Amino acid sequence: MKSIIKAANVNKYFGDFQALKNINLEVQHGEVMCVIGPSGSGKSTFLRCINQLERIDSGGIWVDDELVGYRMEGKKLYPLNDKQIARQRLKTGMVFQRFNLFPDKTALENIIEGPCQVLLRPVKEATQEAMALLERVGLAHKRDAYPMELSGGQQQRVAIARALAMKPKLMLFDEPTSALDPEMVGEVLAVMRGLAAEGMTMIVVTHELGFAREVANRVVFMDEGGIIESGNPEDVLLNPQNPRTQNFISAVLI
Repeated sequence: MKSIIKAANVNKYFGDFQALKNINLEVQHGEVMCVIGPSGSGKSTFLRCINQLERIDSGGIWVDDELVGYRMEGKKLYPLNDKQIARQRLKTGMVFQRFNLFPDKTALENIIEGPCQVLLRPVKEATQEAMALLERVGLAHKRDAYPMELSGGQQQRVAIARALAMKPKLMLFDEPTSALDPEMVGEVLAVMRGLAAEGMTMIVVTHELGFAREVANRVVFMDEGGIIESGNPEDVLLNPQNPRTQNFISAVLI
C-alpha cells in the first residue's frame, strides 16, 4: 500500500531544546495512527511540522509524495514561500485542542469560509456541502448558532466539519478531546470513528487509550522527542515492550 505521509530523519529544535529526534515513520492511505505519550514528548510538534505550522531543522517530510516546505532545484533545497506553503497545506485538515472557530461567524459561516475564500467555491455550492457536513456531525439544527452558543463538544464537531469542507487527503487531530468536559468527549470521538470507518487517513494525538485501541491501525508511543515504540494497538497498549511505554500506560490507566 502506498504511503501518504513519510517522515525521514526529522529533527526539530526550539533554541537548544530538541523537540523531535530523528523521527522516521510512514502512514498509509486509509490508516488511522494514534500517537500517545506524556506532555512535552513531541507529539503535537510533529503534527505541526506535517502541517507546516513549524519548520523542521533537518530531515524531510513528504505528504502525498510531495516534499513539505521546500522545492528542489538540482541538488539544492529552497524554502517555499507563504503562497506555496498554503497550497501544500490544502492536502491536510487539522483539528486543534482549542476549537479556533471565528467567534463572529455562525457554524455554517465558519464552515463555508475556507471553501469560498480559498477554493473560490460558489456560496450556494459551498453552503450545500456545509449543510451536508453539519448533518454528518449531527449539528444541522445548529447552522445559525454562534460559537458562544455551542457547547465545547459542538464547537469541536463544527471544527471537524470545517476541516473536512476543504476536502483534505488526511486529517490531523491534536488532542481533540483534551479541552472538553468528560460528557462531551464521546460525541467528538463518535464523529472520528465515523471518519475512520469511511477510510479517512488520520493521525490522532490523544490520551484516549480506549479510542486508540478500538479505532487505530497503529499506535505510536513518543517520549522526549523520539518514537519509543510502534505497533498494532493490542501489542503497544496491552503488551508494551519498552519500560517507558509500560510506565506511561500504567500511569494513564490508574
